[in-house]
Amino acid sequence: MTNLIEIKGVRHAYQTPSGRLPVLDGLDVAVPEGGFVAVVGPSGCGKSTLTRLVAGLMKPDEGEVWLHGERVKGPRSTVGMAFQNPVLLEWRTILKNVMLPLEIVPTKMGRKEQEERARYLLHLVGLEGFEDKRPSELSGGMRQRASLCRSLVHKPEVLILDEPFGALDAFTREDLWQTMQKVKEAEPFTGVLITHDLRESIYLANQVVVLSGRPARTQYVLDVPDRGHDIEQLYTPEASEMLAILRHQIEVAQGRASAGETAA
Repeated sequence: MTNLIEIKGVRHAYQTPSGRLPVLDGLDVAVPEGGFVAVVGPSGCGKSTLTRLVAGLMKPDEGEVWLHGERVKGPRSTVGMAFQNPVLLEWRTILKNVMLPLEIVPTKMGRKEQEERARYLLHLVGLEGFEDKRPSELSGGMRQRASLCRSLVHKPEVLILDEPFGALDAFTREDLWQTMQKVKEAEPFTGVLITHDLRESIYLANQVVVLSGRPARTQYVLDVPDRGHDIEQLYTPEASEMLAILRHQIEVAQGRASAGETAA
């Protein structure tokens, strides 16, 4: 299977008042076309930095990021992004919020087709009938659904999800996981999910990449078998075994991080 995203030997550090802070150290990650990869690891290990590098919002100090066989040198219109904060504009209706990227990203769609596309996505995530509402009139979960639609409206090849469900309550979060599965079936894309929720990672992704402590490297890769979309699959012995493996790997990563910081 062809890799759509390839991260090769990436190193990156941030400049701080006390000096350079290494975040990524020779990171290697590959995401096959049509795949969905979740990235987990200790807090502060560089997961969000990874998403910005893939999106072309920043360049690595060393190494390369490739997308569809082309080296990423800047922002790409073929990448969609959704974040923990939906960042919807209050002065625009939900429909117009969803259509916003089409005003920025070049598209061959006419105005009528753009609106039809936005309405279709809102229907897909269960927001039909809320097109003319303002963000403040929606719940947190509904705003996140609208944000998801906005990230998909321009038909991106790659969808980056940076903890989009992290601020929601447990019930709403599980409901949105199931919505995400529905969206994946209807809207094919290659996905990268940053999350702290291990259950979320094995439910949504077909591969989970565990990063080591800062500066991060790829520590462990878990392949997740396709077991359907029933949320109850998360409570099976097989799921418990996968969660135990991931927890152990993160505990190891945290141990390495503590040792490295002590040594420094």
